[in-house]
Amino acid sequence: MKRRRSLPDVLAGAVFVLIGGAFALGSLGYELGTPLRMGPGAFPLLVGAIVAALGLAIVVKGLVAGELIVFGTIPWRAVAVIVLALLFFGFTVRGLGFVPASAVTALLTTLASTRVRPLMAVAVAAGLTVAGTLIFVVGLQLRIPLVGPWLGA
Repeated sequence: MKRRRSLPDVLAGAVFVLIGGAFALGSLGYELGTPLRMGPGAFPLLVGAIVAALGLAIVVKGLVAGELIVFGTIPWRAVAVIVLALLFFGFTVRGLGFVPASAVTALLTTLASTRVRPLMAVAVAAGLTVAGTLIFVVGLQLRIPLVGPWLGA
């Protein structure tokens, strides 16, 4: 039985390697700091290296132990909604604040699926907003207002 290479795995892995490598290279422009006192470039470097390593593992798996898989239809609605949600967050987080921008972004991304009901989407968005606020604003002390100047805060 001859195994075939998996083109989707190789392509996906290559994308991960490119994105991870770009983050790692971009982080070198910032101070890395020390392991006890990490600078602003340390975390992106670490995440970029991990993403690139995972991508390389996916490429190797696709070349060595792949199976024949054909691409299905591309869910263009989901792709468009997720890209729109990320752009929304990037352009509005300073003006709206972290909580409203995160809530709308999470709501948009959950609605990208046709299988998620509106009530479930609101519950998931609320949970993600609370988790993101606790992780980034409280835990990591990200200096961004919870509610921004566009909402009168």
